[in-house]
Amino acid sequence: MNTTQRDTIFLEDAEILSHQAFAGDQFIMRLLAPHCALKALPGSFVHITCDPQLPMRRPISIMRCSAKHGWIELLYKRVGKGTSLLAQRTTGERISLLGPIGNPFTPSPKRNKPLLIGGGVGMPPMVFLADSLRRDPHKQPFVILGSEVPFPFQPTPSQIIIPGLADGVIASMPLLDDWGIGCRLASLQGFAGCFQGYVTELAEQWIRSLNMQALSEVEIFACGPHPMLEAVAQLAAAHDIPCQVSLEEFMACGVGGCAGCVVEVQTPQGPAMKRVCVDGPVFNAETVFV
Repeated sequence: MNTTQRDTIFLEDAEILSHQAFAGDQFIMRLLAPHCALKALPGSFVHITCDPQLPMRRPISIMRCSAKHGWIELLYKRVGKGTSLLAQRTTGERISLLGPIGNPFTPSPKRNKPLLIGGGVGMPPMVFLADSLRRDPHKQPFVILGSEVPFPFQPTPSQIIIPGLADGVIASMPLLDDWGIGCRLASLQGFAGCFQGYVTELAEQWIRSLNMQALSEVEIFACGPHPMLEAVAQLAAAHDIPCQVSLEEFMACGVGGCAGCVVEVQTPQGPAMKRVCVDGPVFNAETVFV
């Protein structure tokens, strides 16, 4: 376990402040967890006990947090026993969580046009990162979110013009529009206002519309299914753009003790097995997808 993280991971008995259900078996939960909220960074996740009868925790990425008010917000999808039990939890109940865990995204101070790409339950880290970037007046982030089930929010026509995209591609996440951050949605399901294709296809359209100066300011951040991340890494490599990806692997302990979430990563000394929970979950794309 990274020594830099030993004093920043907390065990908290968090109160459920709100718990909303959305189409596609998706849920957004807000938890009162002041210690975690104070230290969380974009890319961090928490390891939570879904139910007292299920001792093994589940890792869930943090989507938003408020250090001032002490809450964190999680988006998750009901896919198995753990998340099915979590979906039954109600406001006022308490949940044991361990966090924040993991190394965060690290934007470059020299690249002011970050491109954020999130797919499915990989959307939360991108929202968290966008929230962080909007506080820097020099940054001009562009966020692309993709989903093959209805989005866990009501898409609305964006008020922000994104040059290089087709006129009909106007659907955005309202929260990001409110923050003044350009956002577009992509799906193969024919949702109104969305780009009809993969997030990487939309990203390539935008990249190809940039001049050389603008392109030199771009860096990519992504989280989502493994095939999507591989495609994003290939896109970044084709255009010589730095790229960081957040991996989502099955985790047992969540703190680096069991080595159940190892992936092969290329290092200057050769291939090495790294733990996603504490060595990641964020890695440079070229070290994972070669």
